[in-house]
Amino acid sequence: MSKGKLQKFAEMARYENVFQYPYSVMEHVPFAMKGKWRESYFRNSNPIVLELGCGRGEYTVGLARLFPCINFIGVDIKGARMWKGATEALNEKLSNVAFLRTNIEIIDRFFGEDEVQEIWLTFSDPQMKNVRKRLTSTFFLERYRRFLVDRGVIHVKTDSNFLFTYTRYMVEHNRLPMLYCSDDLYHTEDHDVATSEILSIQTYYESQWIERGLNIKYMKFQLPKSCSLEEAGVEIPIDEYRSYRRNNRSDIKKRK
Repeated sequence: MSKGKLQKFAEMARYENVFQYPYSVMEHVPFAMKGKWRESYFRNSNPIVLELGCGRGEYTVGLARLFPCINFIGVDIKGARMWKGATEALNEKLSNVAFLRTNIEIIDRFFGEDEVQEIWLTFSDPQMKNVRKRLTSTFFLERYRRFLVDRGVIHVKTDSNFLFTYTRYMVEHNRLPMLYCSDDLYHTEDHDVATSEILSIQTYYESQWIERGLNIKYMKFQLPKSCSLEEAGVEIPIDEYRSYRRNNRSDIKKRK
C-alpha cells in the first residue's frame, strides 16, 4: 500500500534535501539561502541546474546520476509527488540533489543573480487558456533572467504540440539562440552527446504518452540578458488530444 500524503509530508519535513517555502510562507519570511546555494547546501562551486515542475523528480534524480559534477534542484508545489525523488536521492546518497517546494511564480525569490546555469521544463502544463501561466511566456522568462547567467540554457521537453509551437515562436520572435530542436525526439538520429545521454531518462507520464503513440518534442535555447522580450502573438491550434489526467479541452480551436 502506498504512503498517504500526510505521511509523506511528515517525512519530507525531516529530509535534509527538501526546502518547503510555498507562497504563504515566502510572503513573510525571506529565503536566507538566496545566492548561497553552493556554499550553504552543496558546498562546492559546481553549476546549478533547475527542473521547474519536477513532479516525482525523475529528471532531477536521473540527471544527478548522469552528471555528478553538476548540482540539480527540483522545484514543484506538489509535495506528495516530490517525496519520491527526494527519498530516492537520500537513499542513494546523491549529494548533488535538492528539492524546493514552492510556487514557480515566485521562483526568482530563491536564487541570486547569475546563480543558475540551466533550467529544465519537463512536460509542463501547456496552459492554453492563460498565456501568463505558460512557463515559456515573457512573464516567466523575465523572472528566469534575474538568476540565470547570461545566455543561460533553457530545455523544454513536452508532449504538447501547443506548448512546443508556442515556445518555438517565442524563440524566433525574440531572436533567442536556438541550440537544438526536434518535434520527434525519439525518432531523431542526429543527437549531440548530451541529448543522447538524457534520452535514457523517462518520467512516468512520459512513458504513458509514448505508449499512446505521442511524439515527444524537445528544444533547448539560450536566454540572453540584454534583449527585450515580447509575446509573438501568433494563433496556435490547441492540442487535439487530452494529456494524461488533464481536463477535457474546450471548443476553442486556436489560442495565442
